[in-house]
Amino acid sequence: MSPRRVLAVTRRIVDLFRHDHRSLALVVVAPLVVTALLGWVVRGSESGTVRLLVVDADTGPAGAQLVAAIEGAAVGTSVEVVEGGSDPAAVDDRLADGDADVALVVPDDFSAALLAGQGPTLRLVTAGVDPAGEGGAAGAVVELLGRSLRTLLPDGVGSRLPNLERSTIYLPVDADALDAIAPVFLGYFAYFFVFILTGISFLRERLGGTLERLLATPVTRAEIVAGYSLGFGIFATLQVVLLTGFVLLHWEIPALGPIPAFVVGLDVPSAGSPILAFVLALALAVGAVSLGIFLSTFARTEFQILQFIPIVIVPQGLLGGIFWPIDRLPDLLRPIAQLLPLTYAVEGLRAVMIRGAGLDDPVVLRDLAILVAVALLFVALAARTIRREIA
Repeated sequence: MSPRRVLAVTRRIVDLFRHDHRSLALVVVAPLVVTALLGWVVRGSESGTVRLLVVDADTGPAGAQLVAAIEGAAVGTSVEVVEGGSDPAAVDDRLADGDADVALVVPDDFSAALLAGQGPTLRLVTAGVDPAGEGGAAGAVVELLGRSLRTLLPDGVGSRLPNLERSTIYLPVDADALDAIAPVFLGYFAYFFVFILTGISFLRERLGGTLERLLATPVTRAEIVAGYSLGFGIFATLQVVLLTGFVLLHWEIPALGPIPAFVVGLDVPSAGSPILAFVLALALAVGAVSLGIFLSTFARTEFQILQFIPIVIVPQGLLGGIFWPIDRLPDLLRPIAQLLPLTYAVEGLRAVMIRGAGLDDPVVLRDLAILVAVALLFVALAARTIRREIA
């Protein structure tokens, strides 16, 4: 091995980057911007107040005393007590509407059970949408409840201590993190891979001269972009079908000779229609096709297409509601999050797969309409960009 030839190759790579300002920006600026954005989101996001809905269905005085003890113990903590009335039947609707994060239901026989020396059962209810986040919120409520019971029952009679029963509305209590994040990554991965596929493929069409030859024919620029969008959309549909099937299905492959048995698919349950979840993911992927065509007109090499990932894809992953709820982002970032298509895909997929929402749900209809509108917007922008570049 010749050190001189190795250094010559090294110098060529350095000169290549030195004359490519966009690549230098990718190396120097993009990591700093993405890291700064991550730090801003993590440190600037609100820790969040746990809104506790207390429903007192007790017919005796002990329930009111417990509620008063909870309200007193909550002062100065991260738990905010929300008035819940006395109707346990309204708990699910209140949690589903986002009026509270956790509900504590005091049963109607709470006082009677205490007087009889028995341990009554309190019910702790969460929405069952975010197992990790709701687990932390429930833990804060359990700690608060413990302090309240010590105030209410200072003698510490163990036989009278209430039991705590945990329940959820949507996902089961024992649901894992994958059940909650699978709908999110179904959309995110489809968006990511379809963008790469479209951007690089369309760039090759431009560099190969195919696009210029098409422009010399009677075919209009809008027709060219629409045709490319439909063509790439076929492969985007294939990717979404594969991702949706892998997330939802469960295939047990038996052992074949030396190959042990294994499972294909994540077997993630969907409370709503899998077809509607597919349509939402497909609408996002079609938007990624339009975005890839639009942004590829600003690239000269395949490497420059990849440079758009930390600028376009990564920020959407940080701000689109995948890891942090939109309402807990820093104030300056919330309006930006509302402009990102991934935000609406995440919201719609969660509504369908976790809450069981359908097309009659206004949130799902709005999210689907926005995703379709974004796709059409980038089709129009791509058509105008091609005209400016080649004409």
